[in-house]
Amino acid sequence: MSSSLAGKQDWSVLSLLHQHRASLVREPGPSSDSCQITSTEVLEAIENVMQDIVTSLARNEAPVLILENRSDWGNIQFTESIGLQMISHCTTRKIRSDCPKSAPKFALILKILSMIYKMVQNNTYATKRDIYYMDPQLFGNQSIVDNIVNDISCMLKIPRRSLHIMSTTKGCIAGNLSYTEEDGTKVNCTCSATAVTVPSNVQGIRNLISDAKFILIVEKDATFQRLLDDDFCNKLSPCIMITGKGVPDLNTRLLVRKLWDTFQTPIFTLMDADPHGIEIMCIYKYGSVSMSFEAHRLTIPAIRWLGLLPSDVERLNIRKDALIPLTKRDQNKLDSMQKRPYVACQPQWKKEMEIMAASKMKAEIQALTSLSSDYLSRVYLPNKLRFGGWI
Repeated sequence: MSSSLAGKQDWSVLSLLHQHRASLVREPGPSSDSCQITSTEVLEAIENVMQDIVTSLARNEAPVLILENRSDWGNIQFTESIGLQMISHCTTRKIRSDCPKSAPKFALILKILSMIYKMVQNNTYATKRDIYYMDPQLFGNQSIVDNIVNDISCMLKIPRRSLHIMSTTKGCIAGNLSYTEEDGTKVNCTCSATAVTVPSNVQGIRNLISDAKFILIVEKDATFQRLLDDDFCNKLSPCIMITGKGVPDLNTRLLVRKLWDTFQTPIFTLMDADPHGIEIMCIYKYGSVSMSFEAHRLTIPAIRWLGLLPSDVERLNIRKDALIPLTKRDQNKLDSMQKRPYVACQPQWKKEMEIMAASKMKAEIQALTSLSSDYLSRVYLPNKLRFGGWI
């Protein structure tokens, strides 16, 4: 790329930050680093739960745990500045100790609360997978542990990390970024053939330094690696690339949010032009229903959809044999997403979804290779970033 083109591209991306600053500012709320909860507070919260159980037993009453309905859309409110957030007075469900159907879950919640209490006391940490393998026969499967940990975090109003439960990291990051980890390790994410794994303790990293003009969230690892191979970060303006390798894990979402809090740099997403890709973008931007109780720490409504847009598929006249017909499941997901509250404030999104629905076709990012092997990094992304082809 010529220096003149690079200069024009820099101006275009920077103009997004300057011209639309007001629309990028979030309502005041706790940032990813402001939710510092002491070990004493965690222990007290667990003790309060146990005190309620003891009080019920003293009254000859069956103990009950009350959990918020995290998967109920009726408990979710949407605001453009925060995303999907659990309302303060949401509906709840009772986990009774005297009901054959709920008693096993009641016992498992107490078991994991006991594990958390000991870890906090001893200042040790474990992943959800570690917890499962402490007694796989008791827990049955990993998803049960995952769900209970989220229920406990929501019930206690305490982030998972403060409960001394770490998330398993699968995301990767590369580009113009350096930082220091909690233990003092210095990390340089300079673009190369390999990327850096997203840290397991995002809250603990400090001294973040970057000259990046933008951040690019890439849906799939294969596309991320191809951009690394093409030296995309260095050929264009300095940038940061990050991938959650599909649906992002908690640490990847926390890191994207930390980068936004620190640098206030434009953030773009590069997703497949299919319902699954759009949903992944929405998780980064507006959050998910199941984690809506932590929306303030995870969502970045300033994120922009760069591509691959369904309208791009039409505009670039991508060959039909490079496209994939929508399945019935795809169509159902697309119909469902069009009814979600955030689509109402994104008319351009709705138009793109309508284009996809009308064509009954979807496209992976790799479909661009039907135009040329390096079309994505050589033509598509530079033109998008230079001429403002995002929504």
